[in-house]
Amino acid sequence: MSQVLDGVRVLDFGRYIAGPVCGMMLADLGAEVIRIEKIAGSEDRYTAPVGEGAEGEESVGSSYMHINRNKLGLTLNPMKPEGREIVKKLVATADVVIANLPTETLAAMGLDYESLCESKKDIILTTVSAFGSVGPYKDRVGFDGVAAAMSGMMHLSGYPDEPMKAHTPWVDFGTASAATIGTLAALLHRRATGEGQRVEGSLLSTALLFNNGSLIEQALIQSDRVGSGNRGQTAGPTDAFKCKNDEWILVQVVGQPLYERWAGLMGDDYWITDPKFKDDLARGDNGVEISARMQEWCGERTREEAIAILAETRIPCGHIYKPADTLTDPQVLGSGYIQDVEYPGTPAPAPTAKLHIRMSKTPAEIRHRAPTLGEHTDDIMRELGYDDGTIADLHEKRVI
Repeated sequence: MSQVLDGVRVLDFGRYIAGPVCGMMLADLGAEVIRIEKIAGSEDRYTAPVGEGAEGEESVGSSYMHINRNKLGLTLNPMKPEGREIVKKLVATADVVIANLPTETLAAMGLDYESLCESKKDIILTTVSAFGSVGPYKDRVGFDGVAAAMSGMMHLSGYPDEPMKAHTPWVDFGTASAATIGTLAALLHRRATGEGQRVEGSLLSTALLFNNGSLIEQALIQSDRVGSGNRGQTAGPTDAFKCKNDEWILVQVVGQPLYERWAGLMGDDYWITDPKFKDDLARGDNGVEISARMQEWCGERTREEAIAILAETRIPCGHIYKPADTLTDPQVLGSGYIQDVEYPGTPAPAPTAKLHIRMSKTPAEIRHRAPTLGEHTDDIMRELGYDDGTIADLHEKRVI
């Protein structure tokens, strides 16, 4: 079955998460994506190691295995003259270049938009940075957590005396999704006009977008909220609750119909008749009392009993799992969202999450594992016109 990006070639110079995940999404949709790494392997290849990796690798990291599936692997040093020439030849064959690198590094590697257009006039350059290319922080470096912290999320997610960072790098993955959307839009524009363009994403812009409701509330009514941990502040009960077997669930009641169902389950008119609970905002303001009642209810039941009753009452709820529990959940296993993918030097196949959309006509697919270090370097070099002797010489010089 054909895929929507069949015939599109992407050069992925990304590092860590946001850039490579954009490349992953494009690859899952059918593009030929070449992951271009340092000669010894990029940093993210070895982050959070889960196995010794293939021959020539220090190890292999869990995130690398996930976000580089479906890609080809090329090692290259673009800072050497021969490497710059290889970059030019690669760009001439490509449709998209992805890079989450500082502006000065892009220029030094010949990956700035003007240099790319000299090799391919209709090229699309997709870049990701911490703060964007405009403003006083444009030259600073930063990770997911920095952008989340600056958006107000850490303050609101923590406690009055301690901000709290999210474990999952949601800003990185959100930025990657935005970069993918922008790249797809640029490909459509190029199809219509023949023009390439630069697509720019930033971690800060993603964090501001995702937390914008809280920023609007602050600007318009000066709510000056402080962190309340798991307890929601604009509805209730929205919180984490411990059941009598010491296992936890999350309950989220938002809106009058859901709240009335919850109040009926509690069996007390007080929760409906008292004006303290007249609407979502009031219930958020009095969330400590509402959460205490819900905690009492949960404490009298096992987790499975509580979830069964809440689900039957049509109240949103779910298990608070450890990762080991997630991997055995019947919905996770039965949904087809996870695919086991092998990689050399790991103790078992990796449970790899598929792209988070489904399409009936052109489905995204995990076709093959992430590349080992430099796995496809020689094949790609031959395609560019280099003979085996020259390839061997470039290996010896540590250009590839």
